[in-house]
Amino acid sequence: MSGDEPYAGHNPVVVLLLSLAGLLATPGLAIYALVTLIRAGRKRTRPGLLKGAAILAWVATVGMYTWGVLHLLLLDEHAQAAACTKVLGGPDKRSEVVVDRYETSFVPLRFGCHVKDGKTYEAAVPGYLNPVAGVSAVGAVALTACAARSRTHHKERTA
Repeated sequence: MSGDEPYAGHNPVVVLLLSLAGLLATPGLAIYALVTLIRAGRKRTRPGLLKGAAILAWVATVGMYTWGVLHLLLLDEHAQAAACTKVLGGPDKRSEVVVDRYETSFVPLRFGCHVKDGKTYEAAVPGYLNPVAGVSAVGAVALTACAARSRTHHKERTA
């Protein structure tokens, strides 16, 4: 967001692309995770189970982020103003509080209504989204590392 466009939201092209990518990736990863877990269950291999769990954690991460991006996809100019009005206490309090700009970011995913007294109020993106996506991302990275290490150790033992 630049100073000459204080009420500019997220780039709509980026929001659309992220939405499409997430809507395709989430079910694709979920199917891949299920197939991996079924195969690992049949073979009873620890590396396969860890890999499946890691993929499921990535499904949760990508799915949560996509859920947040979909909230942004529905925000046109009117919806942005309505979201700020709602978070600031409704239309009867709107005359007391004046939004002077929007503050947006993709990481963490947020849409904020900045008011003249210096505070920014989060709107449109559910409050639980970033913590859940963050925890699942940390879990996904940890499980991916464990799966890679387990696979390396499994190959060393069988060689």
